[in-house]
Amino acid sequence: MADVMQLKRESDDPVTEAAQLSVAVAGMTCASCVGHVEKAIAKLPGVTKVSVNLATERADVTFAGAADPQALVAAIERAGYQVPESEVEIGVGGMTCASCVGHVEKALSKVSGVSSATVNLATERASVRYRASIASLENLEAAIRGAGYEPRRIEGDDASSDQQATVREQELDSLRRSLLLAAVLALPVFVLEMGSHLIPAMHHFVMTRIGMQTSWLIQFALTTLVLFGPGLRFFQKGIPAILRGTPDMNSLVTLGTSAAWGYSLVATFAPAVLPPGTANVYYEAAAVIVALILLGRYLEAKAKGRTSEAIKRLVGLQAKTARVVRDGATLEIAIGEVQAGDIVQVRPGERVPVDGEVVDGSSYVDESMITGEPVPVAKAAGAAVVGGTINKTGAFAFRATKVGADTVLAQIIRMVEQAQGSKLPIQAMVDKVTAWFVPAVMVIAALTFLIWFVFGPDPALTFALVNAVAVLIIACPCAMGLATPTSIMVGTGRAAELGVLFRKGEALQTLRDVTVVALDKTGTLTKGRPELTDLEPAAGFEYDDVLALVASVETRSEHPIAEAIVAAANARNLAILSPKAFEAIPGYGVSAKAGGHEVQIGADRFMTRLGHDVSTFGAKARELGAQGKSPLYAAIDGKLAAVIAVSDPIKDTTPEAIRALHDLGLKVAMITGDNQATAEAVARILGIDEVVGEVLPDGKVDALNRLRTGGRKVAFVGDGINDAPALAEADVGLAIGTGTDVAIESADVVLMSGDLRGVVNAIALSKATIRNIQQNLFWAFGYNAALIPVAAGILYPLNETLLSPVFAAGAMALSSVFVLSNALRLKAFRPVIASDSKAGARA
Repeated sequence: MADVMQLKRESDDPVTEAAQLSVAVAGMTCASCVGHVEKAIAKLPGVTKVSVNLATERADVTFAGAADPQALVAAIERAGYQVPESEVEIGVGGMTCASCVGHVEKALSKVSGVSSATVNLATERASVRYRASIASLENLEAAIRGAGYEPRRIEGDDASSDQQATVREQELDSLRRSLLLAAVLALPVFVLEMGSHLIPAMHHFVMTRIGMQTSWLIQFALTTLVLFGPGLRFFQKGIPAILRGTPDMNSLVTLGTSAAWGYSLVATFAPAVLPPGTANVYYEAAAVIVALILLGRYLEAKAKGRTSEAIKRLVGLQAKTARVVRDGATLEIAIGEVQAGDIVQVRPGERVPVDGEVVDGSSYVDESMITGEPVPVAKAAGAAVVGGTINKTGAFAFRATKVGADTVLAQIIRMVEQAQGSKLPIQAMVDKVTAWFVPAVMVIAALTFLIWFVFGPDPALTFALVNAVAVLIIACPCAMGLATPTSIMVGTGRAAELGVLFRKGEALQTLRDVTVVALDKTGTLTKGRPELTDLEPAAGFEYDDVLALVASVETRSEHPIAEAIVAAANARNLAILSPKAFEAIPGYGVSAKAGGHEVQIGADRFMTRLGHDVSTFGAKARELGAQGKSPLYAAIDGKLAAVIAVSDPIKDTTPEAIRALHDLGLKVAMITGDNQATAEAVARILGIDEVVGEVLPDGKVDALNRLRTGGRKVAFVGDGINDAPALAEADVGLAIGTGTDVAIESADVVLMSGDLRGVVNAIALSKATIRNIQQNLFWAFGYNAALIPVAAGILYPLNETLLSPVFAAGAMALSSVFVLSNALRLKAFRPVIASDSKAGARA
């Protein structure tokens, strides 16, 4: 690594030992900057020499003793400069529960130069922000190993490569083999011991044909094979964790099974050591516990694989090869070899390999996997195409514009991965609990043993052992650790399938609490481009004749209204003539001759100036005004010919989306630069609750703050370009646009489709995901709160109920499986408003 810390010892004498530290410094522009940085560093205690180089943007610092990187960074930042941070994701193997997550995060956070470390149990990854000048990737990996886990480097697009799937499959195969072996070995132990207790005939058979001592020896042999065969994985991780003072779930299993096996070992080979009447064996507990926990781990691993299916499906959308025209020849090359500027050919039924612009041919392309819209989109020369979409009918060629990691699909995969690896604010509570959970369970188990041993009935030692083991086994931080990340993984993955990309996982939680949805008007509520919406000809005039003449005159104008009129004429294939004597009259309108006719177009005051009475169109003008449209008039050859309206039309899907937002109990506001009267007219049509009109782009932030009065949380929906400040300022920013606009850095959520239905589905999915997380956490915490006291024997004084360690192990395994199964229910989430405009059922 180029920026790795350079640390040199200048003496082996511990008293005079000095260290040199070299760090990158960003933000310096001139010699005075160099002086400021040097002066700030020189003030630090222990600094004997400092040299700052503007060209290399580095500071070389010598300390009289041990280097203090954190103080050095703080000094540079106080001077107004920065030590650049890097971000890296590292795979972490060997984590099994929430305690493991805490241990890895704690170990990484202790590395000098690390500013934050977040570990996700479901994705088995650590996301670390660190200063590469102070810490290195090797330092981070060493910290993970020191915590007892195995780091794995994630290279390039490994996140979506077959390597990760292979690792998961190997782990699943290993668990499957261990589970089968443990089950085969544990079954005879369970039958010999529990069968003798429950079935009189079995007891008679064991005592007369096998003999109790021989039965115990058989159980000892089989249980030992279980513990130190398939169960060895628990000891390999659990014992080192105990020795490091960071016990985890493996430690609890190790202590519980070892206690049961060790006690049984003494009862088998040295019964005289035990108090009279306590020489009993619990081999079946140790063996069956291992088998049941392996079953839980196996089911958990299978379910974990299903939580990442959304990423697998997205990766599966990528074409493997592309047909490229080079030097006059058509070559089929690997997708990774396609370069920007290449001409790529696509045949019917094929996937579009990369992003680009059509240069030849036409077709219909299914973009549903990108936008969530099921209707194929027409493509012709000049149209944009997105990699991963499916060509339906015709053939076309396009020029590649974005390849590799720059394609829309690659950005989508990256956004989904980032969201899946994030932690929600609700996770902070879980982290606090799990930090002390396992040590607390060990203390409770020890107290359980002591209380039963001192105050329990005879045989007290047996009761003490069984209940202490049950406490150790019943505790399940696995479920706590999986409760939040699995729901995030499934929820964000399902969202991506619906065309909703959560760029930040926290938006999942924040969006649930939003009470006001503020909408930009142009491009969000409306189509974002003016269209001719109304043309009513006067008596004696024909629609097409008037439109052709008006469009002919407007070809000389560059005003958006003129462009809309010309576009409408072209859409009807009308003949557009070349105008003569064109004149623009500021504040009134335009006039010209076209096809031998005198044509004037403008506002009502222009018509009045020309002597025309516009009151004949009074009713239509009032109707247009109520719709927020400003009427224009056309006169031809000295006669009032038509009233015309050009506006930015409301999207067909907008009214339905507004109604759905109201159905979710939300207030809807509109923030627009239009005049207040026009804005209120649009709001009346759509049923919008609050209107903030005549707002300049830089005033949208103030408008948002006004909407926050009363502690309301506000989501802002905009096009992600002009609305960037508002998107960043809102509690949740949702950027609405097409697939080619996904790289919107200011938004928390990106909506791939071009209508507001995505907002409704995003909010509904947010509510469903947080509800799912709450269910998981309630189960995980409630399970432990209820069953740990039962395992300790709290019900015994009431009805002599005790929890067998075997049943405790089964319950523990089922706890994690329940959490994962509940999270997977989010895969069945149905959009509140489906893309075909039919409401769907929600999960």
